[in-house]
Amino acid sequence: MKVNEQIAIDHGLKKEEFIKICDLLKRTPNLTELGIFSAMWNEHCSYKSSRLHLKKLNTKGKNVIQGPGENAGVIDIEDDDAIVFKIESHNHPSFIEPYQGAATGVGGIMRDVFTMGARPIANLNSIHFGSPQHPKTKNLLRGVVKGIGGYGNCMGIPTIGGQTSFDESYNGNILVNAMTLGLVKKNKIFYSKAAGINKPVIYVGSKTGRDGIHGASMASAIFDDKIEEKKPTVQVGDPFTEKLLLEACLELMSGKSIISIQDMGAAGLTSSSIEMASKGDLGIELNLNEVPCREEKMTPYEIMLSESQERMLIVLENGKEAEAKKIFDKWNLDFAIIGKTTDTKKIELFFDNNKVAEIPINMLAENAPIYDRKWKKTKLPQKIKFNKDDFKKLKITEVLKKILGLPNISSKEWIWQQYDHTVMGDTIQKPGSDSGVVRVHGTNKAVATSVDSSASYCYAHPSTGGKQVVCESWRNLISCGSKPIAITNCLNFGNPEKEKNMGEFVECVEGINEASKFLNYPVVSGNVSFYNETKDKGIKPTPAIGGVGLIKNYKTIITMDLKKSTNLILAVGKTEGHLDQSVFAINILNEKKGPPPEVNLFNEKNNGETILKLIEDGLVKSVHDVSLGGIITAVSKMAIKGKKGFKLNKLKVLVNKFDYYFGEDQGRYIIEIEANNLSKVEEILKGNSVHYDEIGEVTEKDIIVDKEPILHIDDLIKSNKNWLRKYMEN
Repeated sequence: MKVNEQIAIDHGLKKEEFIKICDLLKRTPNLTELGIFSAMWNEHCSYKSSRLHLKKLNTKGKNVIQGPGENAGVIDIEDDDAIVFKIESHNHPSFIEPYQGAATGVGGIMRDVFTMGARPIANLNSIHFGSPQHPKTKNLLRGVVKGIGGYGNCMGIPTIGGQTSFDESYNGNILVNAMTLGLVKKNKIFYSKAAGINKPVIYVGSKTGRDGIHGASMASAIFDDKIEEKKPTVQVGDPFTEKLLLEACLELMSGKSIISIQDMGAAGLTSSSIEMASKGDLGIELNLNEVPCREEKMTPYEIMLSESQERMLIVLENGKEAEAKKIFDKWNLDFAIIGKTTDTKKIELFFDNNKVAEIPINMLAENAPIYDRKWKKTKLPQKIKFNKDDFKKLKITEVLKKILGLPNISSKEWIWQQYDHTVMGDTIQKPGSDSGVVRVHGTNKAVATSVDSSASYCYAHPSTGGKQVVCESWRNLISCGSKPIAITNCLNFGNPEKEKNMGEFVECVEGINEASKFLNYPVVSGNVSFYNETKDKGIKPTPAIGGVGLIKNYKTIITMDLKKSTNLILAVGKTEGHLDQSVFAINILNEKKGPPPEVNLFNEKNNGETILKLIEDGLVKSVHDVSLGGIITAVSKMAIKGKKGFKLNKLKVLVNKFDYYFGEDQGRYIIEIEANNLSKVEEILKGNSVHYDEIGEVTEKDIIVDKEPILHIDDLIKSNKNWLRKYMEN
C-alpha cells in the first residue's frame, strides 16, 4: 500500500504532522513506518498537548527516588524499602468493551509496577459512570467491576480502595482509572533505559496477536456512532499468564542479568523498543520473524502495533541469554531473542530478510509534536444567594437520609465485595474507609493509600478544584494516622483542541501544583487522558489523585467508626457554611451553579498536622475527614461504620443550621475523643491556632438532631446501603 495524506489522517495524524514526517525522513514513509509514527505521535503516547504544562508540576521531595518519566514513581519508606506506584486510564477501551477494557487496565498498571522490580501489594481504582437512568450505565458498571475483580483477584493482589461516581457527563465516556502499589528494596529497582552496544533484546511473555492494534491511537480519538467498530482495538487479558510473567520477571531480577526492562503497553513493541533506545541514546535492531506470534501471516505492521497483553521487552547482559531462558521456560512463557542494541540511534526492522523500516529514534521521541494550545480561563462563578425560606419546610434528618442514599454518597459495598481485599494477608484497612492500608510484610510499618476526584468542583472552577482534590487526598491519608508522602495523578479531560477544555486542563494542573508544593506532597507519576468526548459532548474535568502515606507502626492506625457512647464529637477546622456546589445544593435545592468551596492551604496543612499530633498522642478514638455532604454526613458515615448513634448539640454558631451541617468547607475533620481528654485536646488545638467546635456525643443507637424526630442507626444504615444493591438487582 502506497502511503498518502489520507491514509495518514486515517491513522489519526494531522495533515501538518504527515508533512513533518515526510520532511524529517526526506521521503514518504512506508505503511509500517507510518504506523510507528502514528503510535508514537498520538496524544496517549507523546503527551503533545500536555507536556508543556506537566513540566510545571512539583515532582521533587526528600522521599522521592524516581519521579515522572519512568514506568512508575518510586518513594522511600525507610529501612531500604521503597514503594513503586502509579495510576493510569483505560477509559476508551472500557466504554467499548467494559470487562476486557477494565481487566487489561488493571493488568497494564500492574506491569508498570513490577517492571521496576516491585511486587504489587495493593490495587485501587477510580471509576466514573453516566447517569443511573442512562440505558448503558448498569451494564457498563457491571462489566467494569467484573473486569477489575476478575483480573486483580486472579493475580492474587488485594484491591483495598477506590472511588465510584455517577454523572450524566460520563454517559458517552466512562472513566476507568487503575492504580497499583508495589514494594521493592531500594537497591533492586529496575529502569527502562537501555545501555551498551550489541546487547541482546529479549521478548518474553505471551505471544503476539492481532488484538489491540491501534489501541493507543483509539485512546486519542473522539467517539462517534461507529463505536462498535472499534472493539478489535481493545486488548484481551489473561491474568493467569500475567501471574506467571510476574513471578518469572521477579526471579530474573533477583540476579544481575537485566540492563533494562519495559512492558509492552500502549503501542506495544513499538513504544517499548523506542522508549528503551531513546532513554539510552542508542539504536535498536529487531528481526520481526523472531517475534512469537499466535496468528498466521502477521505483517510487520501488525506485529509492531499489536497491544496483546502480558508481554515484556528486556535488554540483557551478554552471555545471560541461556540463564534467562531457563527461567522463562520454567514458567512456561515465550522467550525469544528478537534483536540487539546498536550505535545507529535508529530503529531498524527486518522481516523475511528485508529491511522493512528505518527511522531515527529522535524523530519519534524528541521531534514528536508539542502543542501550545490556546486555552480559555474559567471565571470564578458568583456565589448563589439562597432563599432561606426554602429551608423552612426541610427537616434535617429527612434531608440526611436522602443524601445518604444518593448514588454518589451511598455505600459502594456491592462493588468492593466483588474484589478480594484480604489476599496476601497484609490488609489492615479494607475498602469503605478514608484510606486502604496494607502492612509492609514482616515489619511494623504500613502504607496507606487512597484515590480521589471531584469533577463538580473542577467544572465550576478548575484551579480551585485541582487544589481541592489534592487536599482531599491529603486528608484521607491523615485520617488513618499516616504521614502523606507523594501522589500520582490521572488527568481525564475532553478534547484539548477546544479552548474551554484545554483551559480546564491547564488550570487544574496549576491548582494541583499549588497544593502539591505547599503540602510537600509531590507528583511522582501519572497519566493524561484527553478526548473523552462523544458527539461533541465531553466529560467534566476529572483529575484523579492517588495518594500514598506511611504509618511507622501499624498498631497506631486510626479508623473512622465511632467507638463508644458518651464519647465527645468535635468538628476540627472552621465552618463557614459553604453550600455552593455542595451535595445539598445540587440534590436538595436543584441549584448547580456557584463556586466550589475555597481552599486555604495554610489551614489544610496546619489542621492536618495537628490531627496527626492528636493521633500520635493517643487522644482520638476515630477520625474522618469532612467532604461531600458536610459535617452531618461525615458523622453519619462514622456512625454507620461503628453501628453507633449520635446526638448533635444545638448550634452556638452564627451560620444557618443547614449551612453548618451540609456546607462543604474544606480542611475539616470529625474526631471522636473521650470526655476526660477534652482539655488535652483543646490545649493542642488552641496551641496550633486550629478552630474547633464541640458538636455532640456518641450514643448507643439513637440519632438525635436538635428537636427533630429521633432516628435509629438502622435508619441511616438502610438509607446508605440499599441504593446500589437495589439498582443492580433491578
